Amino acid sequence: MTIAEDQTRDARARLDRLWSRGRDFLGTEFAIMGGAMTWVSERNLVAAISNGGGFGVLASGSMSPDQLDAEIAGTRERTSKPFGVNLITMHPRLDDLIGVCAGRRVSHVVLAGGLPPSAVIGRVRETGAKVVCFAPTAATARKLVKNGADAIMIEGMEAGGHIGPVSTSVLAQEILPVVSEVPVFVAGGIGRGEAILSYLEMGASGVQLGTRFVCATESIAHARYKQAFINAAARDAIPSVQIDPRFPVIPVRALTNEGTRRFMDFQRTVIDRFTRGEVGQKEAQLEIEHYWAGALRRAVIEGDIENGSLMAGQSVGMVTREQPTAEILNDLVDQAVHALALRSGLIGKAYGGEPAYGSKIVSGVVE
Repeated sequence: MTIAEDQTRDARARLDRLWSRGRDFLGTEFAIMGGAMTWVSERNLVAAISNGGGFGVLASGSMSPDQLDAEIAGTRERTSKPFGVNLITMHPRLDDLIGVCAGRRVSHVVLAGGLPPSAVIGRVRETGAKVVCFAPTAATARKLVKNGADAIMIEGMEAGGHIGPVSTSVLAQEILPVVSEVPVFVAGGIGRGEAILSYLEMGASGVQLGTRFVCATESIAHARYKQAFINAAARDAIPSVQIDPRFPVIPVRALTNEGTRRFMDFQRTVIDRFTRGEVGQKEAQLEIEHYWAGALRRAVIEGDIENGSLMAGQSVGMVTREQPTAEILNDLVDQAVHALALRSGLIGKAYGGEPAYGSKIVSGVVE
């Protein structure tokens, strides 16, 4: 074994120790979870993430129990590795969906879209599955752990889709030092291995990435949708804007397009109608909320990138080409290993400063 190989092996061993708790919890080689993205995180991409050493998570969205059952079965046909299912707590048939997961012996259930009641957490745990819950504050995280959550996910405003008001780095500083009873995973704006390493060193057990996997070869997203991600910069992914506090808009981070620009005009038109007494406040609110109905599918599946919803995190600027999922995962690990070797002083002249696992340095940037 050469000196460079020995140094790389030592750095990889340190990385494995850093995320050992997350790996053990997920049953995976890498403590990297795939974010549950509606229409994108379906059987093909989820299986590819799990087969690549990560942990894929199916996005159930508004699926019926029968649709979810078929999706889980389809994923199992494509991988024998562990994967999870993301359930929306506001789904009108949540209990039936939990039953589907139980019948299919799903090992991990991620509860999203609102804080789950303790009864729901208990119902999932009764099926034998481990429960992952999103926590926007340290107090909420502690409460969720008390109510039975097996792991906590913290997701900052840099993420794509529905977002909260606090950045990932601030949430990590707030929650990681005080929640140690269960594994804590960090999400939002993560696009490179160096960032993964930094959160692991802060005490995270693992991470979750969504945007980075949209342009995976195995992703069924439309070619135009993928190209929009490849062309985009971080500043192109912005939250939806609310123009009147009487009509709240849940912030959704997405790439700007004609649809987002028209949404502003649409809000003004509806509010003007309300002001003139043509519609009530409740009806006006529903009209605004329904503006984006079906817009995500139009973009992801049909490729309507002008009028559809291009939900994307700020890490979209790091998506530069279409790649196989396994290659994306290995790139992330390579970057983390190299960064760890640099920080630990493992890379010296004998290593030549070259990154591990076939990466390279171009103009001082690890690629």
